[in-house]
Formats: sequence, structure tokens, C-alpha cells
Amino acid sequence: MKRTQSIFWLALLCCSMAWADGASVRLKEIARVEGVRDNALTGYGLVIGLAGTGDTGKNHLTVQSVANTLSRFGVNISPEDLNSRNVAAVLVTATLPAFAESGEKLDVAVSSLGDARSLSGGVLVLTPLDGADGKLYALAQGPLSVGGYDVRAFGSAEQKNHPTVGRVPGGASVERQAPMGLGNDSRTLNVLLYQPDFTTAERVAESLRRHAGVSAMAEHAGKIRVTFDAPPADMIRAISLIENVPVTPDEVARVVVNERTGTVVSGGDVRLGSVTISQGDLRVSVQTDYLVSQPGGVIINPSRNIATTVVPQTNINVREPEARLVNMPNGATVADLVGALRNIHLSTRDVITILQSIKTAGALRGELIIQ
Repeated sequence: MKRTQSIFWLALLCCSMAWADGASVRLKEIARVEGVRDNALTGYGLVIGLAGTGDTGKNHLTVQSVANTLSRFGVNISPEDLNSRNVAAVLVTATLPAFAESGEKLDVAVSSLGDARSLSGGVLVLTPLDGADGKLYALAQGPLSVGGYDVRAFGSAEQKNHPTVGRVPGGASVERQAPMGLGNDSRTLNVLLYQPDFTTAERVAESLRRHAGVSAMAEHAGKIRVTFDAPPADMIRAISLIENVPVTPDEVARVVVNERTGTVVSGGDVRLGSVTISQGDLRVSVQTDYLVSQPGGVIINPSRNIATTVVPQTNINVREPEARLVNMPNGATVADLVGALRNIHLSTRDVITILQSIKTAGALRGELIIQ
């Protein structure tokens, strides 16, 4: 008997350990080291080679830019003499990833600034891309890939997607390495949570102290300060050890509703209190028939007041079916509720409305986010 109980408790302990391991994630999946981030790059440029779909002469910005570009090649021309729709002024954007080195290739997005109809078939002229600090980090150039078209002929037009936006895959070359913001103090670094939470922050600090052997303290819900006893000889290895520490994040009971698409996404921990839902329809049908009344008999003295008359005849039918009732016990999940509402053939819009009403009634034990 004792051996059987020992086996039972050992199996229960193994199941508990397996559940804990399944719930834990690496720290790098829920947080990042402060200073390790992407950087936005922007630049102004020209797209050439358009088949008459570029900016019109009304865009003085484009005309002046073309004249300035030609002057760099020794061609001096007045902007008033330029009348071509083969050029478009564009804004070029790209993302410089962390640790990017000189020579690395980046994808760039190109968007029209003027009244160009399409950028299809165009080529981006060499464009410098600057960061938020005003320094040049990359140079972009190359043919555009546009996932749309705009065709017009003899007053007819056909358009697909957005032909005034395109991409240049691998069109930017990094000229300056990405800036790093780890700070000058090599004894401390900060870990930032993607989704700030007080419980998760405390668990991260506790796991760092236990598994990484460092001093860690949660400064607030989204930031944990890590302090080394001595400056590590290999900072890369130290950060690698920190980001692979196992952490069990706290799950927030949350229901996300997108009214535009009719999508409902719920976490597994969202519970409901005891609630009764009654839903019914009131259908009103109005049907109008138009009857023609002709003057009958023999008309002896016709006059202008005698004519054919259209007489409308309206029928109104009101039908109110019996309200459908759904009872949800205490502790039921949102998945149980949605399944029960589907069984009575309610639409997604009705389900969203009912979830909002349950939240107002205080029976939804979680956060309701409406997008």
C-alpha cells in the first residue's frame, strides 16, 4: 500500500514538473535587452522610367528635384522647361536591424508623394537613407516591385491594389553600423518586457537570481535591472545566459474582439460568472403592391380630370419568435459560451454584442478589448 502511494505521489510530482516545464518559456521570447532595437530610416528620392504615369507638371517639387539631379551631371536646365510624366517624387523608408554591419542588404519601401498614377516599371535613383539622428546609414537604389497596376484608355480605367507603393528587395546597402544603446556601464543592463506585467516582472527577477547567478530587481512592470558582481569578460555570453533563463509568464484573462471582421479571440483562463442570456428577434416585413386603376364604363363627356391612377396597396406583417434562452454556470469559459451561442445559430455580430453586455453586467472575469 505504501509503495502504491509512493508511486502515485511520484507520478503526480512528475506531472507537475512537466506542466511547469511546458508553461515556462525562455526570457528572450517575452523580453529584450535595452538598447537592442531596430532603427527607422527615411529618405527622399526620385523614381524614373515611368511610362507616362509619373507626376504632372503641377508638382513643382518633382520638377525642381529633376532639375537639381541633372545639374549634378553637368546638365543645366530650367525647371520651366521640364514637362515629363516619366518621373515621380517618392519617400523611401527602411528598417535598420540591430547589429547591422556595413555592406548588409535591406529591403526598402517606396511611396509616391505627388499625383503619380503608378510606379510600375520604375527605377529608384540613388537615395541616401538617414536615421533619427540625421546621420546617413544606408544608400538605396534599384528597380521597383509593384503589386498592382493602373491602366487607362479612352476614358476607361482599371486598377488593382495600390500601384503608387512599391518595394525594392535588397535595394539598400548599409554604410554605417547600427547604433547600440547598451550604455557605458558594463556591470548593469536592463531587460524590458514586451507586455509589462508586475507578476511577470517579479518572476523574471527571481528566475535571473536563481538560474543566472546575478542580482536582479524589477524596477516597474516592464523593466528589470540586472547587476553583475564584476564586469563580465564576455558580455555576449553573459547576455546569452540571461536571455535563455526559463520564465513562467503570468497569463492575463483577456478577450479581444474585432468588430470590423467579426473575430473573437479568448485566452483559456477567461471565466464567466453565473449568467442568463435571452435573445430574440422582432421581424417586420413591409410589402407594397402598386395597382393600376383604369376608368371603367362609357365616358360620354371626357375631361382632363379623368385619367389612369396608380393605387399603392401595402401589407405589413409582424412576427416575433420566442426568445432563445442560454444559461451559463459559474466558472464556464468563453469557449463554452461561444459554443452554446453557436448551437442556437447566432451570428458572430450577435456573439460580440452579447460579450459586451456580459462585461457590462460584471459576469466576464477578464479584460474585454474591442478593436
